[in-house]
Amino acid sequence: MVMIRTATATLVLAATFAVSEAQAQVQFASATPVTREVTYSGDVAEIIQQNCIVCHRPDGIGPMNLLTYEDARRYAQRIRTQVGSGEMPPYAYDRDIGIQDLKEDWRLSQDDIATVVAWVDQGAPLGNAADVPPLPVLPDPSEFTLAEQLGPPDIIIRSTPVDVPVNGLDLWHRPITPTGLTTDRCIRAAQVKPAGNAKTVVHHVIPTFQRTREDGTIEPLQRATEYAMGKYGEIMPDNVCRIAPANSDLSWDIHLFPGGLGAGAPGTVIEDNVVELGLWLQPEGYQYEYSQDLRLYGFEEGPTEMIIPPNGTAMTQGYLSWDHPVRIDSWQPHGHLRLRAASLEVFYPTTGRTETISMVSKWSAVWHQSHIYGDNVSPLIPAGAVIIQKNWYDNTAENPNNPDPDQWINYGARTADEMGHGWMAVTHLDEEGYQELLSERAAAARPAADQQ
Repeated sequence: MVMIRTATATLVLAATFAVSEAQAQVQFASATPVTREVTYSGDVAEIIQQNCIVCHRPDGIGPMNLLTYEDARRYAQRIRTQVGSGEMPPYAYDRDIGIQDLKEDWRLSQDDIATVVAWVDQGAPLGNAADVPPLPVLPDPSEFTLAEQLGPPDIIIRSTPVDVPVNGLDLWHRPITPTGLTTDRCIRAAQVKPAGNAKTVVHHVIPTFQRTREDGTIEPLQRATEYAMGKYGEIMPDNVCRIAPANSDLSWDIHLFPGGLGAGAPGTVIEDNVVELGLWLQPEGYQYEYSQDLRLYGFEEGPTEMIIPPNGTAMTQGYLSWDHPVRIDSWQPHGHLRLRAASLEVFYPTTGRTETISMVSKWSAVWHQSHIYGDNVSPLIPAGAVIIQKNWYDNTAENPNNPDPDQWINYGARTADEMGHGWMAVTHLDEEGYQELLSERAAAARPAADQQ
């Protein structure tokens, strides 16, 4: 494989942040007002139960409980603000730019948003208490989220424990633990889970397979998966294989932030913190056509290029290409506290056309999502086409995540520094497979009458 990446250009913007809150793509519910009577029992309870209480419950990551009408009534105005602005549920992905068919999409529909806003505006009435639906059975927060859908993992690999202090500088914990695998296996799904209340002190986790050669040197292999705060997990597409290799160890890269980030930060010492990797495996002998990998693709340059002035803004963009066709199965932008927006584009040199694949205008470091494209819309990229990721940074007081707008910010791995890259799961195709997928999608898009 040949990957080409040009140097990144960094642009300091002289005026306001390029993707301001006013320009954010999330539509407010006031654009579609609801005039009918809305009640908790008849309308809102089901929305909250299906979308909110997985986090907003005892032992959940949410800062308050929303299990009952009394809970929802108490926080009604806060719910209106967060839901109406698209801040909650926390899935930052623009509604009107790029691909919209996404798996594990947490966004509420516009109808649901309008219903919640109308309920609050009407005084948050209960309605008939007998009509409140019973609470669903909630998964154990200490278990893997994907277990509800897939059952328990086939194997669980644990890091070694480490204490995380209540304050101080960023920490990195890099143990090596055996996988226990005796044969190569294809990964069906993967999820990283920080233990207990450590979710907000674990900035990111990168577990990578490696193997020790006969001469004692280390052979690095591919990533198992990647985790950053709030990330759900990965389910692999059919007919591809991301290999969990036999006789391998797992090399952990665990970035820890003492005290934690976000509303759920514990603000206490976390003793014996352990991170777990759950792997769901395909059956032995699983047949597949193409390999898939997950990689960090850098879309920024180093310290001499990436400089964000105090009370200023900046924008970077970077490029990459392959010498063979690929399918992009997922994209997850990553940065730190000053990153506010990112976009993914593809440039086709043969036609001169540029297409926007995805846009995130209200990115936040405390909630990462791997945006997994639907099976029939995941971008098919011909050999030689150029992927472009753009990142916008806000080092002003207008950025709610910014701890200190008076600091000079440059590239670095600490939470207080900045970066801007993209995690992408990529299926590597040959020309025949690429053309076959194009034909299948073209046939599926034709009216049924034309296919007879």
